[in-house]
Amino acid sequence: MNFLGIDFGNKRIGLSLGDDECFLAVPLGCLQVHSWMQIFQELEEVVQMRHIHQMVVGYPYNMDDSVGQKAQEVDRFIAELQKKIPLPVERVDERLTSESVEDLYHRSGKNRQKLRRKGMIDAAAATIILQEFLDQINFT
Repeated sequence: MNFLGIDFGNKRIGLSLGDDECFLAVPLGCLQVHSWMQIFQELEEVVQMRHIHQMVVGYPYNMDDSVGQKAQEVDRFIAELQKKIPLPVERVDERLTSESVEDLYHRSGKNRQKLRRKGMIDAAAATIILQEFLDQINFT
């Protein structure tokens, strides 16, 4: 089974791929958000081209486990996504994934602004989100 990891954002959407054979997520890249119609079309192309069976979306719970405005935006995105692409969607807690990726790049001496423009931080965050999901299904 093939999985698509998604790190939702209003400017960029990070993507990653994984499967249930090797249980390893890898970055796929980033989609620039110009219009939601364009995003759903590009996601549909990725799903078809990569033979995706399930999508895994990072869910931004607040630090106190409550659901805030950003999580509500993700809920709306997922609802629309499932209308356009009728595949199962799993939510994975994404608290601090982007921050941990940025910190990792910062400690390695990489320019965060340049990496963010290239979408590498978003793709890496999507990879962490998907890897957490793959670890859960592999070890349960």
